[in-house]
Amino acid sequence: MVGRGIQPRYSGLFDALNKIIRAEGYLGLWKGVSANVQRAFLVNMGELACYDHAKRLIIGNKISNDNIYAHTLSSVMSGLAATSLSCPADVIKTRMMNQSVGGVITDIKYRNSYDCLVKTVKVEGLRALWKGFLPTWARLGPWQFVFWVSYEKFRQISGLQSF
Repeated sequence: MVGRGIQPRYSGLFDALNKIIRAEGYLGLWKGVSANVQRAFLVNMGELACYDHAKRLIIGNKISNDNIYAHTLSSVMSGLAATSLSCPADVIKTRMMNQSVGGVITDIKYRNSYDCLVKTVKVEGLRALWKGFLPTWARLGPWQFVFWVSYEKFRQISGLQSF
């Protein structure tokens, strides 16, 4: 934000808490929680469902046995799915959050998330919903790899069966 000439809204955590509570009350701390829950749902749906499905496909088609290669490939696919599903939610959430400054809505562009989605696609096209795809995948991809490969190793060590 500073690089664009916009000063940060808050100087730290306690400054943010104080300003939000004074301007919007305690409920202001929960503003935007529904958009974040929607995003979390999409990320988890993408990573959990896709990992298991990809792993079954890889092992079932004899691309790899149930080993680190299958786990790595499945985790890459899981990261791609999670990123593909979460990017539109990230774009909408960011746009909704940026229309409010210090609890005061400065320029109402969107009435709600659906309105934001429709206007974004109408004005910028469908591809606008995946702005920031590569940086998001660069963050989610390594996490997926570390998580799923560790999970599979712990599963094997503990003697639990795979699907």
